Amino acid sequence: MKYNILNVLLICVILVTSCKNSSESNQSIDNIKTSKTLSVEDKVEALLSKMTIEEKIGQMNQYNGFWDVTGPAPSNGEAEKKYEHLRKGYVGSMINVKGVKDVRAVQKIAVEESRLGIPLIIGFDVIHGFKTTSPIPLAEAASWDLEAIKNSAEVAAKEAAASGINWTFAPMVDISRDARWGRVMEGAGEDPFLGSKIGVARVQGFQGEDLSSPLTIAACAKHFAGYATTGPHQGP
Repeated sequence: MKYNILNVLLICVILVTSCKNSSESNQSIDNIKTSKTLSVEDKVEALLSKMTIEEKIGQMNQYNGFWDVTGPAPSNGEAEKKYEHLRKGYVGSMINVKGVKDVRAVQKIAVEESRLGIPLIIGFDVIHGFKTTSPIPLAEAASWDLEAIKNSAEVAAKEAAASGINWTFAPMVDISRDARWGRVMEGAGEDPFLGSKIGVARVQGFQGEDLSSPLTIAACAKHFAGYATTGPHQGP
């Protein structure tokens, strides 16, 4: 009987301690999320120290958005799985989420309903303008006007950022070596020198001087590697 009582007391102590530690841990996460004094770097490190393996892996998981030809509508049962994973913190980024309404909906889940409250990275193909359409990249390249090309990317970044997008899959810096390639128009053509100059101008236009500005988006120079041609074994 004596040992049974001791065992019960020991279990009670463990349970109380576990609840206390869990409460302190959750409170700590809340403090991290709402802190006005922590730098971005410190906040990232603090959150990393609280993350489970599943949550860390989840930050590398990217989902396609809704209303896509190959994706489910928001009312579809498959879409509900995406919402569930968002709430669990198993998604780090989404692509092809169209419109402010849908972007806000998924960000609200990620920030307010997940344990860590980490915002999603929203990616979209902003190739030659967003709401305001610019000439295709090949046509812009023909102008040799680097300042105009930079300004074009800057306008696109402001419009895309206003829609909740913070990452674009541009500029394309592949050098065209075969006119039969189906994506020649998305780059600067066949000249490596011109292509490199335009790549720099477009990155500067998209990103500005400070990526923390709400009027900028992250650029993504593509494609890796050995692309820019057709045929077998030539994919990125």
